[in-house]
Amino acid sequence: MLPTFIRASLIILSWFTVFFLPRNSLKRFLPVSFFASLLVVLMSMLSIPYQWWTVQGSMKRKITNDLSFIFGPFFVGTIWIFHFTYSKFWLYLITNAMMNYTFAYPLTALFQRLKVYKLVNFKPIHVFLSFLSYAVIIYGYQSFLQKLQNNRFMTER
Repeated sequence: MLPTFIRASLIILSWFTVFFLPRNSLKRFLPVSFFASLLVVLMSMLSIPYQWWTVQGSMKRKITNDLSFIFGPFFVGTIWIFHFTYSKFWLYLITNAMMNYTFAYPLTALFQRLKVYKLVNFKPIHVFLSFLSYAVIIYGYQSFLQKLQNNRFMTER
């Protein structure tokens, strides 16, 4: 019961914060957030055969658990981080490192104690390094999208 409440809260609280985002930031960083979520969905799919983490119950519960993190705090958090740090790469990287560390160590320990999930063949350092590498990849993706948009703007003039 508690893990279900936690999953629901993650989604609701994350999406509640979207109302405070400027509309142009939401529109600008939505594609990169979808791309980042796709990367984490792929990682979640790989976690099944490699048993990186487990969730008590059925496969449906694992999928629900993973998607609540991916399309809750991860998706919305990506937009917020880009909103505050995009075009300042080092600030972006440091912010991501701090957020990823917080998730990989104290929050993962908490979620394991609350039986939301349990890391098996994946350690907190793997979580941290995976998400940090995704941060670099998605920053490059956003830069690419920004260049495309700027080039389109320049050719329309």
